[in-house]
Formats: sequence, structure tokens, C-alpha cells
Amino acid sequence: MIPRYQKIILWLLLVSSVLMAAYLIRMRARAQDQLAAVPDAAPMPMPVEAAPVPVTFMIANDADGSLAPEQQQLALPTEETTRARALLNDLFAEYAQQDSQHPLAVSTAVSDVFLLPVPQAKDSPSTQQMAVINLNGNFVSHHPSGIEVETLTLLSVLGTLHANFPQITQVRFLVDGKPKDTLAGHADLTRTYLTANDVPQAADTAQQKPPDSLP
Repeated sequence: MIPRYQKIILWLLLVSSVLMAAYLIRMRARAQDQLAAVPDAAPMPMPVEAAPVPVTFMIANDADGSLAPEQQQLALPTEETTRARALLNDLFAEYAQQDSQHPLAVSTAVSDVFLLPVPQAKDSPSTQQMAVINLNGNFVSHHPSGIEVETLTLLSVLGTLHANFPQITQVRFLVDGKPKDTLAGHADLTRTYLTANDVPQAADTAQQKPPDSLP
């Protein structure tokens, strides 16, 4: 048999728990009411787009392993990194078209673009930039495998950036925010590409159709 004093203690604990729960519920409701009454003073900013401007895509052609410039008029965000990402995704949207000469299954290829200053000589201001391109893992997993098709994809990215952002002189690639050895088994994603040098080199490599991988 439970002693009387223990019963009293248990009842006191039970009553205290009920009162505490009721107090917490009331405080939570009051906090929600206060939050609902406060207007959102910092709404999510929308990307600001400028008027349409001419841009140059370097379009790949799997039939002859070539790249050709294509002029288009696009309205792009004004912020530089967002602008670069939008431009590249517009490029890949071209490859998702039914009549594409370089067909790719996934049109949204680039999750982020980060622009970093390229170190220059001491006391010399840096005007050159490195673009770190974070590719979407879904795009990479669906990319066709083969040295030519992979090289043409990288070449198209390098050439398009070089044509529209001349200050971008170096490019590196990530996939879902992490380093990856190759795009789809062949084209090297571990190196830093120099746009002024690697664009023609990549074109030559693609046209030669080597069996294994990029040098």
C-alpha cells in the first residue's frame, strides 16, 4: 500500500505537470500571434533582370566535333554570379532541345557559379577572375559518356564564359559542391582550365577523338 504522503506528492506532481503544459501551450499561441502580427520587413529579393542584350553561345556539334558561335538576345540578371549561372543554364537548355546537335538530357546543369579574384603581382590590382562552376549531380549522372562528347561540353562552357565574361580567365568544376574526377568517365574535372589557352586545345582534342581521356 502506497503511503499517504507519497500519494500527495504524486498528485502535486501531476497537477504541476498539467499546469506547466497549459502554460507552455498558451505561451506558444501568444508567440505565434505576435509573429503573425509583425509585417515582413525584408521580403525575398527577386533577381533583377536588365533589358535584353546580345550574348554569344559556343554551340557544340557532335557530328564533326566542332564549336560554332551563336548570337542571341537574352535578358539576364544584373548580379554577376547569377548572370553567369543563368547564361550557362540557357546554354544547356539549347542542348536539351529536340533538334540539338549535342543532345543532353538535363537542361539545368549549373547549381551555382562562384567568382574569385585571380592573385596578381604584388601591389597590382586583380581584374581577372576564376569561375568555380558547381554542376548539378543529376546533370552529371545523365551526361553521355565519351571523350568527345564530354570534351565538347566543357569546351562549350569555357568558350561561352570566355566570350561573355572576358575577365574570367580560369575555370574549375565541382559536382554538388564536391570535387569529382571526371564528367562522365573521361573529361578531367580536377584541373584548373585557362580559358584563353584551353578553349582551342579542347577543340583540337575533341576533333582528334582520342580513346581514353584528356591529357
